Amino acid sequence: MNAMTYKGYTGTFEFIPDDNEFHGRVMGIRDVIHFSGSSVDELRQALADSVDDYLEMCEQAGKTPEKPYSGQFRLRLTPEIHRLLAVAAKAKGKSLNEFVAEAAEKAAREAVL
Repeated sequence: MNAMTYKGYTGTFEFIPDDNEFHGRVMGIRDVIHFSGSSVDELRQALADSVDDYLEMCEQAGKTPEKPYSGQFRLRLTPEIHRLLAVAAKAKGKSLNEFVAEAAEKAAREAVL
């Protein structure tokens, strides 16, 4: 996955050969923020410009801009996995939340990088 972040908003993008350009969209919000550019530098600047335009538009409309992620999500597990995680967290001297957050971060970084 190709991604870049500006002011906490993450845009994913891909190269479109027919356009000879990169096209991207900010993920994690219902509003649509699109950006494009013919180089990575142009794409990075387009993301910044698009996010800034979105934030300014929200301010002018008196609307609170959507935040990409709250930092909270609900996870459904089997009771057995819940128990295993709780035991593993305790064995590491960590809270269940801390243990799962660290494991999730590690897995996500490995998948993205």
